[in-house]
Amino acid sequence: MTDPDVVIPSHFLGRFIAKVSWVEYKRLLRMSIPVILSYMLQNSLQTVSILIVGRLGAQELATSAFSYMFAMSTGWLIQLGGTTSIDTLGSATYTASDDPTELGILLQRGCFVLGTLYIPVVGLWLYAEPVLRALGQSPELAASAASFLQCLIPGGLGFIYFEALKKFLQVQGLMQAGTYVLLVTSPLNGILNYLFIHPLGFGLNGAAMATGLTYWLSFIGLVVVTKCTRGSRAWGGFSRRAFTNLGIYYKLSILGIIMVGTEWWAFEIVALVAGRLGDIALAAQSCVMTSDQVTFTIPFGIGVAASTRVGNLLGERRGRAARRAAYTAALLAASIGAGIMIIMLLMRSYYGKLFSNDLDVIRETAEVIPYVALFQIADGLNASCSGSLRGMGRQHIGAFINSAAYYVLALPLGIWLAFHGRGLPGLWMGQCIALYIAGSLEFTVVMRTNWQVEVEKALARLDETPEEDLERNLIPDSETISEAATPGEHQQ
Repeated sequence: MTDPDVVIPSHFLGRFIAKVSWVEYKRLLRMSIPVILSYMLQNSLQTVSILIVGRLGAQELATSAFSYMFAMSTGWLIQLGGTTSIDTLGSATYTASDDPTELGILLQRGCFVLGTLYIPVVGLWLYAEPVLRALGQSPELAASAASFLQCLIPGGLGFIYFEALKKFLQVQGLMQAGTYVLLVTSPLNGILNYLFIHPLGFGLNGAAMATGLTYWLSFIGLVVVTKCTRGSRAWGGFSRRAFTNLGIYYKLSILGIIMVGTEWWAFEIVALVAGRLGDIALAAQSCVMTSDQVTFTIPFGIGVAASTRVGNLLGERRGRAARRAAYTAALLAASIGAGIMIIMLLMRSYYGKLFSNDLDVIRETAEVIPYVALFQIADGLNASCSGSLRGMGRQHIGAFINSAAYYVLALPLGIWLAFHGRGLPGLWMGQCIALYIAGSLEFTVVMRTNWQVEVEKALARLDETPEEDLERNLIPDSETISEAATPGEHQQ
């Protein structure tokens, strides 16, 4: 039966506002805050490491910053992009299955799949020196960065497992667990970096060793937290079933990596192009990118909360409630993005002073900030709708939209503008256009979604769901069900 709400009337915005729930707004905000804090703390691990390395000298500082950037563009995509498959499969499994330990099997399957996807990254990092030289880096930087990445390899697996376990808890509604662990391991990371770099004498490579150790300690800490909370109910022990039905997990993980990676890689290309515009442009680019990495955690955190909430509700066969959550997440992210935009515009003349005393750098940064500020709304819309798409298992749509928006239009246009009189602001004009296109297209996809069909798809993705059970479970979504119910409440 066709959902009548799928047909979009002429009053598009009015329909959208009418479907927003303010109770859901507050719930998503509560869910998002610990996730945002968690990602900010995760980013701080590398930032603190770079700051401590900086005491060794300018060359070491440049190498560590470049190495972490390379790690983020390759290995950490497994951590952030690949684990989005747990958003899709785990959130629906937790609420749809009568056996919570099905989620534990999914976690094991995820760790196996993500571990195998990390193998090519290990190969890349082991032989990074010739790769970096082929990309035009100096022999000295290529050699030192390759050595740094090799020391980071063991820790990378711990980072992936930490993120997978964190998602395992988030889909159960335990959003704060990762934040609590990182509040302990973040300061410990600074101590370990200092010890490994200076007293123990490992120098630059000591930063990679210390940060890698922090990743494993974070994973171990999260295991302890899981044992001490209701999250342990979903762990039923190791099972051979974890090595079955791997295809859907590989598919969603790879699409998640592409979905997140297309945007990350586009911004890294902008950074590389900025280096060809001169020292002033490169310095201003560093100021802007540092700020953007901080602000990006906010819409990304809302997107994670949205994917969990939408997936949970689809697993509960509540298509209309899932629709309401998706619409509300878009409004929440866009409204916060508008607030960030206003703050950035008001501070545009002072932004560069936070990073540099050079008047030319301050002036260049002030010229770029308005474009960064303008895309905050689109960034929020893009991240929240991407989260809703992940909750539905439609990563392929986000991957296609991001690829087209950035690589077909935004980057060629931005690079052309940059070298035809617009300079660094021209590059960011392109990024601004890309985010508005991607955000608008993903928002349109969410608005046109047939949510009852998505319920069917969510149930069909669950392991060993007989066809007759699937048909029996597809009950009409009732508006009489309390919208204040928490994910998995029927299981407790």
